[in-house]
Amino acid sequence: MSTETVLKKKDFKSDQEVRWCPGCGDYGIINSVQGALADLGATKENTVFVSGIGCSSRFPYYMDTYGFHSIHGRAPAIASGIKAANPDLTVWIVTGDGDGLSIGGNHMAHILRRNLDINILLFNNQIYGLTKGQYSPTSPTGLRTKTSPMGSVDRPFDPIGFALGCNATFVARTIDTHMKHMGGVLKAAAAHKGTSFVEIFQNCVIFNDGCFDETAAKDVRDERTLDLRPGEPLVYGKELDKGVRVDGWDPHIVAAGEAATWDPAGASSAPAFLMSQLDQDPAMPTPIGIFQAVEGPIYEEALEAQIDEAVERKGAGTLESLIWSGETWTVD
Repeated sequence: MSTETVLKKKDFKSDQEVRWCPGCGDYGIINSVQGALADLGATKENTVFVSGIGCSSRFPYYMDTYGFHSIHGRAPAIASGIKAANPDLTVWIVTGDGDGLSIGGNHMAHILRRNLDINILLFNNQIYGLTKGQYSPTSPTGLRTKTSPMGSVDRPFDPIGFALGCNATFVARTIDTHMKHMGGVLKAAAAHKGTSFVEIFQNCVIFNDGCFDETAAKDVRDERTLDLRPGEPLVYGKELDKGVRVDGWDPHIVAAGEAATWDPAGASSAPAFLMSQLDQDPAMPTPIGIFQAVEGPIYEEALEAQIDEAVERKGAGTLESLIWSGETWTVD
C-alpha cells in the first residue's frame, strides 16, 4: 500500500503574502495553476517555477515548490540549464508580454525551437505593469501610455503567431477569468512532451483595465471566443449554434452543423496560423484553446544521448584530464 501523500491545491501555496494589486488577473492564474498541479499529482520536490522580471515574475515566491527569480528576459536560459542538468524535474516558466517578448524575445524564440520539455506561461496584459504603464510589444497600435502619449505607432506582436513561427510544438491560449478553460489548457500543456507555450489574456486593473473586455468579459465571452478543441467542431456562441468553416484560405461563419473539425496535430502549421489571425476580421471570434500540438525531438533527451555516446567512445574521463589535455603553457 502506498504511503505517498496526495497534495491538494492549498499545499502548493507558500507562506508569503501575495502582493498583486486587488483585482489583478494574476490571482486567478495562480489559483488555477495550483489546482492543476494538485490534479496532476505533482510533488513539490520535483517542480520548479522560473521567472524573469515583472508583476508575473513574483510567481515563484507564492508557490511552495522550488523556484528561481531570474533577471529580465532570461528565464528561458535559466530554465534550460535546470532542465538539462536534471531532466526529471517539471519546469515551468512564468513571464509577461514585456519580459518574454521584448528583452527576452530572443531567448523565448530559442527555447521554443529547441523543444525542451518545459511549460511556458506568458501573461499578456498588453502593458508594462511593474514599471507603471509603458506600452509593451503586444500593445495595440494607437494605445496612449506614459511612453506613447500620442499613441503607440508600433505594430504589436501576436504571441501565438510568434510561437508558431518559432516552430513550437504546443501552442495554446486561455483567459485569466475563464477558470475551467484555463485549468484544462494547463493540464494539456503539462501532459505535452516538449515545450508548451500558453498565452493567457490577463487584465491589469491599474494601467490597462479592460483591455480584453470585448472578447473576454463573461457577458460576451461565449459569443466572442472560439474554443479550439482537438477533434471537435469549430463552434461557438452561448447555444453553440455558430461555427467556422475554412474554404481554401478564407474562413466563414456558418451554422454549427457546417463547422469544420479542428485538428491541432497536422503536419502543417498553416491552419494554426490562420486561426491566430482569425480575429483580424472584427466579425470573427477570437480563438482560444489549443492551436498546435505536435511531436518533435526533445532537446534534453538528444543532449543526454550525445553525452552517453561520448562516454561510451572515450570513457568517463575526469575534469583534471580535460583541463590538462591538448597544448599547455607554463608562464614564468
